[in-house]
Amino acid sequence: MKHRDDVMALFERLGHLEYAGEGVSQWQHAWQCGQLALRAQASPALQAAAWLHDIGHLLDGETDTPTLHGHDDRHEARAAALLEPLFGAAVADPVALHVEAKRYLVATQADYAARLSADSQRSLALQGGPMPLVQAQAWREQPHADDALRLRVWDDLAKDPAWRPASRALAMDELASLLAHL
Repeated sequence: MKHRDDVMALFERLGHLEYAGEGVSQWQHAWQCGQLALRAQASPALQAAAWLHDIGHLLDGETDTPTLHGHDDRHEARAAALLEPLFGAAVADPVALHVEAKRYLVATQADYAARLSADSQRSLALQGGPMPLVQAQAWREQPHADDALRLRVWDDLAKDPAWRPASRALAMDELASLLAHL
């Protein structure tokens, strides 16, 4: 993928895929994350990161959730590699760090793990489990860690089957407009 339009085309082609057990599709989850970022008055770059944080799941065209098969697809790294040349570090870095943000929050907030969805709990185990506290202290100091933590919270909340945009076309127009201004 070499162009911003390729990102949109990927959502158009595969955004309908469902998250197993989550009750939302890929594009619905992306839209909800983007809406939460917008409501939080996040920067346009962080709003884009919220929309695009799970795009790595779509890159191989899998129709099933990898965690159901005991597989960590490293979607965060794959997404960041795609997004960095197109949109820069302010978009790509929070995406790259959102899985580690989950590991950080599990290690530093006693009740966080219990609030994770079943799929997020499965993926946590595959992604290394809670971050060791020594590593968590160093992780917290890196650039974009704060944005990754904000993104992680939105990611956890953006799984409401009843929360939908007026239409998928309007949601995709919203994403296209956001990306055009980056």
